[in-house]
Amino acid sequence: MNVQPTNSAMVNDRPAAPPLPTRVKFAFGSGAMANGIKSAAFSTYLMLFFNQVIGVPASIVGTALALTLLVDAIVDPFLGRWADVTRSRWGRRHPFMLASAIPTTLFFFFTWFPPTGLTDIQYGIWIFCFAAATRASISAFEINASAMAPELTEIYSERTKLFSIRYWFGYAGAYGFAAFSLAFIFIESEAYPRGQLNPASYANFALLGAGLILLAILVCTFGTRSRIPYLRQADQRADGDSMPVKEHLAEMFAAFRNRAFLAIFGFGVFKYTAIGLYSAINIYFGTYLFKLNAGALALLTLDSFLAATLAAPLAPICSRIFGKRTSSMVFAVLGVSIGLSPLILSYFDLFFVAGDALLLPTLFLIGAVYMAMVTISLINTTSMLADVVEDSAVETGRHTAGTFFAASSFMQQCSNALGIFVAGQVLMIAQFPENADPDTIGQPALDSLLMSYIPINLTLWTIGALILLFYPITQARHERNVEILRAREAEAREQQQRDTPIGGPAR
Repeated sequence: MNVQPTNSAMVNDRPAAPPLPTRVKFAFGSGAMANGIKSAAFSTYLMLFFNQVIGVPASIVGTALALTLLVDAIVDPFLGRWADVTRSRWGRRHPFMLASAIPTTLFFFFTWFPPTGLTDIQYGIWIFCFAAATRASISAFEINASAMAPELTEIYSERTKLFSIRYWFGYAGAYGFAAFSLAFIFIESEAYPRGQLNPASYANFALLGAGLILLAILVCTFGTRSRIPYLRQADQRADGDSMPVKEHLAEMFAAFRNRAFLAIFGFGVFKYTAIGLYSAINIYFGTYLFKLNAGALALLTLDSFLAATLAAPLAPICSRIFGKRTSSMVFAVLGVSIGLSPLILSYFDLFFVAGDALLLPTLFLIGAVYMAMVTISLINTTSMLADVVEDSAVETGRHTAGTFFAASSFMQQCSNALGIFVAGQVLMIAQFPENADPDTIGQPALDSLLMSYIPINLTLWTIGALILLFYPITQARHERNVEILRAREAEAREQQQRDTPIGGPAR
């Protein structure tokens, strides 16, 4: 493990960081609201809007969103690597965070306003273009905001707390925005007794989402600006600032030679595919199986916000008691099993039917427990990714947090898109009709949807959790990595002082 740094990297000199203020922790966390709002809108409402409101076949919507992974495959690694090698007076993270604000806001907003009279294929092209542009621009922010975490603190347990705050804000953005929209924006009328199917509501939905995304990006960027002097700058190179493209690509792909990262990446592919599938299909169950109106769906959305509030303090405790890896695995599978129980029971006619007084509170309770467990898993897994940065630096001699978090962002966005694609295929297999009426839809279509969805979702989570068995980093190994890197930096500073002529550097 004690591999020496490459001779192309020079000492990364920066002042010792003072304790991390609470306001900076919350500013860092608040940035997750931007991606949370985008994810909630795209994962849940984009399929519903284009499929059930406009009438585009679900397979076309799902395919268009899945194709955005081709853009992510190119853009995300490039953004992460570009940030890793950037040097500026604003550091290597903040310039990208600030530059993403306006494009993300505009692309998100215009996604919801396609021209009228398009064919189904043309609608698919519109969805692809604007969804891809939104994903690419928000990646410039999300990758760099997340990549700050390993540099804000090196403490093993403190990272879990930091990501607990970030996940709380992410859920506040995703589910707070969704709940507010369902309660106050999706207007019910005689023609549309379920407001989430009212076409007129989506203009205000898009405007509110775009405004909140802009605000979250700016608060995070300027709220963490005071830490720029203490964040790691890009390594200076002994042979100048240029680097051959071949070397850039080699260092980008080096991330996939790290066993710990591969375990997290593999888990993430299955996990976020399942989350994308859940996000797209769950509102169908709420609307058509349980026949809930927008107000009831708003209440159920708040259970996720409650879950995040419970998970934020519990995740570090679970990490300390069980370890990050075990917490991630066990709470993922157990939580999803609990979350699927209303659907399984409904298939066998053993659950509360639509209109039952106990239906809504039972769904709320089960949803809160399910989401709290899954959130604990997600927090610990992301904290594990931060620990990979030092593990890789020991092996390679380079701190490439941007590359790792870019690969993670690519994986997350592509897997979410893949999940929405799978949702489109599930709806197609179940022969679920477009523009369906919740009051007249047949039970065979619902049963077919249940039988298609339940086994796929549970299988994805289970396989993903098992992949984490290959994750090797413990707290002891992380602390050893940090000590090795500190010793190397001290040795590099001493060597630089010995190599500097008396009286200052030669001119």
